[in-house]
Amino acid sequence: MYTCSASHWSISAKMVVGAFPIAKLLYLGVRQMSKPVANRIKAGAVRSEFFKHYICLPPAQLYHWIEMRTKMRIMGFRGATIKPLNEDAAAELGAELLGEGIIFLIGGGCMVLEYSRQAANTRRKEDELNATIISLQTQIAEVALTTETLDAQLREVNRQLLSFPLPSKN
Repeated sequence: MYTCSASHWSISAKMVVGAFPIAKLLYLGVRQMSKPVANRIKAGAVRSEFFKHYICLPPAQLYHWIEMRTKMRIMGFRGATIKPLNEDAAAELGAELLGEGIIFLIGGGCMVLEYSRQAANTRRKEDELNATIISLQTQIAEVALTTETLDAQLREVNRQLLSFPLPSKN
């Protein structure tokens, strides 16, 4: 029968946590939660007269006008007039645009947060590397100074040895 010690399990748990990025999971959760929030905002936008007339209708009519103008030019109709959408269709399209815009903004925000997190990690690693390099340079300078000191002491000992008279042979 095989038994594992508590230290073995704690090391395994640390490896799993380190390999699984929690931040990415949180960002994914935020993006998933943004869809129902966007749907609620769309539903509220269709019901509210203020949202309908001032938030949903203008972008929907502009979107419709640009889309139809583009389609007409592609088909070769240059001077055709474009009728605006009716109020219900424009409100629905505006609510859809608003919902998609919210999802896009939340996704973009998640990307910006992830980028800033990665940049902070990179900056931290560079700072650690620079600190290591500075420490190594300091140690090299200390070793060079010690070497020079020992070299000077060796020269002094050699000078003193040469100053003693040689013993004579009798």
